[in-house]
Amino acid sequence: MFRSLSDLSELNPNFQCPSTVETSDLVSFIPMGDVSDSGHWITKRTRLLNSVRQGFTPFENGDVLFAKITPCMENGKGAHVVGLTNGVGFGSTEFHVLRPKPEADARFIFHHTQHRSLRAAAEAAMTGSAGQKRVPTEFFHKWKVYAPGKEEQSRIADILDTLDTQIQKTEALIAKLEKIKEGLLHDLLTRGVDKKGQLRPSPEQAPELYKKSMLGLIPKEWDVDYLGNLSESGLLNGVFKQPSRVGSGVPLINVADLYKGSSVKLSDCEQFDASPTERSKYSAKLGDIFFTRSSLKLEGIAHCNWLKHDVEEGSVVYECHVIRIRPAPKVHPHFLVSWCQSQYARRHFMANAKQVTMTTISQDGIASLRCPVPPLLEQINAFKRIKSLEDRIESEASVLSKIRKQKTGLMDDLLTGQVLVTSLLKDEV
Repeated sequence: MFRSLSDLSELNPNFQCPSTVETSDLVSFIPMGDVSDSGHWITKRTRLLNSVRQGFTPFENGDVLFAKITPCMENGKGAHVVGLTNGVGFGSTEFHVLRPKPEADARFIFHHTQHRSLRAAAEAAMTGSAGQKRVPTEFFHKWKVYAPGKEEQSRIADILDTLDTQIQKTEALIAKLEKIKEGLLHDLLTRGVDKKGQLRPSPEQAPELYKKSMLGLIPKEWDVDYLGNLSESGLLNGVFKQPSRVGSGVPLINVADLYKGSSVKLSDCEQFDASPTERSKYSAKLGDIFFTRSSLKLEGIAHCNWLKHDVEEGSVVYECHVIRIRPAPKVHPHFLVSWCQSQYARRHFMANAKQVTMTTISQDGIASLRCPVPPLLEQINAFKRIKSLEDRIESEASVLSKIRKQKTGLMDDLLTGQVLVTSLLKDEV
């Protein structure tokens, strides 16, 4: 019942271009960047056969691609390719090609190549120097997988495909909602809402509603000020994180926590044994905004998020690679965070960053950002509109996480033979 992948598929088979395809015809072209970490072919592009038949990996409809080089392999890159232009494709030389044999189901083979146990074993089998390690062909001769009859393989593949479809649909919905949010944010940050809570007409539609400022045209009711002036207690770096003190104590807001969702999630924070003095000096409270002070990449600098949980004084702290701003009463933290994530703000932060070993930004680099300041009531009304979108996005993200966990669990059960698909289908009935 357990067989090697080389028993189920041809490895890197010889290529014979169909006689019906001319050198001037288009064929599919798949570089490594066109396959996702979840194993999907995401960008459909073509090239002339004559331009790719040398120096690239050939494959045909139904083949399974497996990224062999680090870190693409560990990330899960690969694809089951169908719908190739003229039935032919060429791609990165860093792909292994698995062509299922008649007794094997192509999607069953694909799901095995995506299974975390196989990827972990492939990582351990890599050869070569650091940064250029690759999975050798011999791995597929040695690694054995659960391989029932083709009918049962197809049933297993159908179940996992159903979950894959749900995942893709949910991902697409989240992406659509994010686009809607992006457009709405742009309007709220440049036009705002009137006293009735409706978006103002644009400057082109109603120039009399706007005035010139350091930020260009803004509504007449708005002011402009520097970010440093909008913090009631200045800017402050956090506590130095000693590894020996991590594991218990109070939640510690790290750089990684600023990238999760529309606000900081304390349930995701690691615990830190902060002293009473540190809890007092580096405390975080409702409405505080946090910025990344350092990053390996320029685009990661001054990424920000805010704490929308009401917490007791000293019950949450933040670390030294994070800069805190405590918004003054005249600005709503949600409005300020949204402005600090705008394209204008990103350009400012990256222009003020310093790149040596790490990319860093000073407190002055953050404080010198110019910000629009609408009346507080307008800020609140504007971001009531955003909150419903963010709640929907977070809800869909939670659904997506559950489906992914369900798929991972089913892969562990079905692809190892621990649970037979026949008994699973009987339980479902």
